[in-house]
Amino acid sequence: MRIARLLGTVLGTTLLTTTAVLTAPAHAGTATAREAASLDGPALRDSLDAVHEAGMYGVFSSVRDGGERWTGASGLADVATGRPVTPDMRQRVGSISKTFTAVGIMQQVERGRIRLDAPVGDYLPDLIPGERGREITVRMLLNHTSGIGDYVAGAFPSLTRNSPASLEEERFRSIRPAELVRMGLAAPATGRPGSVPGSYSNTNYVIAGLLLEKVTGQKTGPYLTRHVIDRAGLRHTYLPRTPYIKGPHPRMYESWFGLLDPPRDFSVYDMSWASTAGSVVSTTDDLNRFYRALLGGKLVGKASLDEMTRTVPVSGMDYGLGIYSLELRGCGRFWGHDGAVFGAGTIALSSRDGRHQVAVAQNLMKYQELDENGRPKPHPIDNAVAAHVVRALCTDVPASGINHSRLTKSLRFDQLSH
Repeated sequence: MRIARLLGTVLGTTLLTTTAVLTAPAHAGTATAREAASLDGPALRDSLDAVHEAGMYGVFSSVRDGGERWTGASGLADVATGRPVTPDMRQRVGSISKTFTAVGIMQQVERGRIRLDAPVGDYLPDLIPGERGREITVRMLLNHTSGIGDYVAGAFPSLTRNSPASLEEERFRSIRPAELVRMGLAAPATGRPGSVPGSYSNTNYVIAGLLLEKVTGQKTGPYLTRHVIDRAGLRHTYLPRTPYIKGPHPRMYESWFGLLDPPRDFSVYDMSWASTAGSVVSTTDDLNRFYRALLGGKLVGKASLDEMTRTVPVSGMDYGLGIYSLELRGCGRFWGHDGAVFGAGTIALSSRDGRHQVAVAQNLMKYQELDENGRPKPHPIDNAVAAHVVRALCTDVPASGINHSRLTKSLRFDQLSH
């Protein structure tokens, strides 16, 4: 999820979406040359090592180019013991969860149980009563044009005072989705329903989860597990029921811009505060498999996918329904999402045909320093992550042709994500 706007950074917040314009240099390569390209394992290895060398504790990645696959990891899963990070580790993927929730909603649209342009008050009159319930549609929830504020500041009040105290205090608190929605509705509205540009808000996707429960008669966890996770063939993805992560995973370190020194381990955390906006646990390989299944029509039909990839401007992103597009100049347009939670950041991007994919995860967040205006300063980690993403997706761009100075406002985690 996202909470504090991190301008010009690549990976820097928690439960936030990474909104950015990742740019690669202009390149004259043709589509044919791109399809013929193969993964350069040593270059990918070097670019991942560069992220660790720039200061990231641990980073791991999965890359696909057609039928080829590469995985790698660099750095530490546990700084105290020296345990290394490995490519198969589980990670809290934050706002990437929004794509899973959006898929569940679109499946119900296909069944005729939900209408995208129907008022949300038609389905949840007690949750969103009155004028808001009549004016805000399901589509507005999914593309962040509802005007509903974010609940994160209400859930973690110390953050508004530039203090991370709430992060520790609320580590084991269980909070119901309806309470998160109440906080979001009480926050100042970010605009009129349907107006653009929209404003990214985690509250929208908690409401979407409650809507899914209402029309299916099932809890969202079991529904998404059966109809999205299992259907996509994901082996290590789940919605957690406890504060603990099952299976191999790194410790997840939060610095909060130097206020937590040394960075604190938040790998044990009750993620009910993220709900259907950002609580999914997954692996980088599973994320590539998920987006390939989605974009390939395995989870929803063509009409639904067309709706999901119809974008509007939202907080600096081209945002569809639970998925955004990112243009890499001279390389192509890619689809996916990013997410950040306390101590963990992840991004997953795929070409529209699903042939070119990367998913990258890291276990240190908000490592940047703040300037005099309270904005994060650029950090070498940011540029290194961006360079790895470009190396993974732009297989026909020579390493020497990547101009790191043009990777601006890339992979921004500017809100807390789940």
